[in-house]
Amino acid sequence: MISDRANSALVIRPAEPAEAGTIAALHERARSTYYPGGLPPADFDWTDSWRASIERPDGQVLCGTRDGRIVAVASFRTPEGAPPEKVKLFQFHVDPDHWRAGLGTALHAACVERWLADGRRVAVLDVHVDNQRAQSFYARHGWVPDPENPPAEGDHHLFLRWTPPGE
Repeated sequence: MISDRANSALVIRPAEPAEAGTIAALHERARSTYYPGGLPPADFDWTDSWRASIERPDGQVLCGTRDGRIVAVASFRTPEGAPPEKVKLFQFHVDPDHWRAGLGTALHAACVERWLADGRRVAVLDVHVDNQRAQSFYARHGWVPDPENPPAEGDHHLFLRWTPPGE
């Protein structure tokens, strides 16, 4: 029997600490696609990092599951020292095996819904300069260069900003 992935329901929900290893593996698969020559050596444990993000009382990690498998993840919170109406999208990944299936758009919409419900009017993120796919995705969803954070010479990230349409 052939599975029709396009019609398989996507469920977006908060991540659980026990899922940190699965999320770290998805994160690594996604990141390895935009680093030239592969992923740089990590000097820390991504599983521990994801577990800490999931357990943070001031942050949220949403995961998208399809057929019981985590296929997308987003992590966000108010950056330290920022006003409460500002949120930073720290991580946003879709499993490369599931690109172009609408998962990123659905996860982004869930993030925006949460931000607006929490009174967040500004979102920021940084994206790797070599990650053209992500830059295009964010541009399609209303993200623009952040005028408060122009890229510094030699930095490997671009800083983007999102506000609700019409604001």
